[in-house]
Amino acid sequence: MFEKYESPLSSRYASRYMLELFSQKTRIVTWRKLWVALARAEMELGLPITQEQVAELQAHVEDIDFERAAQREKEVRHDVMAHVYTYGKAAPSAAGIIHLGATSCYVTDNADVILYRDALAYVRKGLLGVMKNLADFARQYKSLPTLGYTHYQPAQLVTVGKRATLWLQDFQTDLEELDFVMGQIRFLGCRGTTGTEASFMELFEGDGSKIDQLNGKLCQAFGFDGCFSVCGQTYPRKLDSRILNCLSSIAQSAYRMAEDIRLLQHDRQLEEPFEKHQIGSSAMAYKRNPMRSERICSLSRYLMADAMNAAMTASTQWLERTLDDSANRRISLPEGFLCADAILRLCQNVTDGIHVNEKIVARTVEEYLPFIATENLLMEAVKQGGDRQELHEVIRTCSMEATARMKEGLNCDLLERLAKHPAFPLSQGDMTRLLQGELYIGRCPEQVENYLKTLEPILADAQQGKAEINV
Repeated sequence: MFEKYESPLSSRYASRYMLELFSQKTRIVTWRKLWVALARAEMELGLPITQEQVAELQAHVEDIDFERAAQREKEVRHDVMAHVYTYGKAAPSAAGIIHLGATSCYVTDNADVILYRDALAYVRKGLLGVMKNLADFARQYKSLPTLGYTHYQPAQLVTVGKRATLWLQDFQTDLEELDFVMGQIRFLGCRGTTGTEASFMELFEGDGSKIDQLNGKLCQAFGFDGCFSVCGQTYPRKLDSRILNCLSSIAQSAYRMAEDIRLLQHDRQLEEPFEKHQIGSSAMAYKRNPMRSERICSLSRYLMADAMNAAMTASTQWLERTLDDSANRRISLPEGFLCADAILRLCQNVTDGIHVNEKIVARTVEEYLPFIATENLLMEAVKQGGDRQELHEVIRTCSMEATARMKEGLNCDLLERLAKHPAFPLSQGDMTRLLQGELYIGRCPEQVENYLKTLEPILADAQQGKAEINV
């Protein structure tokens, strides 16, 4: 296994479920199930196919001779016909009716739609797990004051929990988009070489109602509400674009959250999980690098770029069909799903174990709180008879002097400077009483609670997002 290239998504990052879903075994088993469903529907609609033939096909859905199929494909240069041949060898009495009236896209495209639907459902489960973790975290820390940042420069206070709701809301947007995409998925059905159903008009002697019944039976067999209204030989490749855009959107949210965590870990305010025997650096033994959050960002960049494949493919479909989509889709869609799966597993792992260094958070707040409180100090000083404009200039001047002192590595002495200024009416004790972080977080706790209430119906059945990562 170490002598050939293997995708890191397979060997290091993705889940067993997603790897099996996009395996060659699952793909060809799905093809065979489609052939069985087609034969059964055609039999029920009066074509000369027997129950015994359908039963034999059903009995051999899983015993696939991949070596024989590979050898046959080498000879005929056609993967679908190679598997028609191989299936016929496994079910000889039905060999002559396999794929009757169908074109290759009957199995390739319908199978893909089935796999993508199931993969999206699994992604949805992982996304809900991340959201559940973040909701619990946001509620726990809804009232813990922390320094807010704009432009990555110190700004007014927020709370640790309120900041987490910003990440959570991004993921909620992704969930809404994912649900929309899943709701728009349709089956290709059996539509013929150019989407006209001409071959089935021949088989059913011009009876269009039987073709509609055939497609209805196929949709029902695989759990779809209906087929695309119109199509060429393939289902519309806009669906692929929608799917990868949705996965890309998840990657964007994951990147944003993970990068915020990396910034905060640099400031020692937050830490992603770090295991007892984990090594942060081969050279610097003291290091606690945010490896998982960095990996989320790294994989997310790949997935955001991968989404461009579907956009280019959808835009370059010629008339009723061109085959330059095939090789690209074999890579971009499965790899996109594996990558999204890996990202969400990492997000679940990180959000399940974020550690807040509350004393460092409090120290950071304490360091900047005198500056943040200056507006309140100004208003209080005015209440005691001061001139608002004159006091504003006093605060500005003292703030600049205190900042310059801090840049020399000394402590903040803003309150002391203000107390000594003859024009400022508040004592240092008066001002210290106003330096409570809880006074400067606005409605953060209320905003967190109100927002989380809106998520209760969505997260009611969500499981706690726990995921073991391989490396």
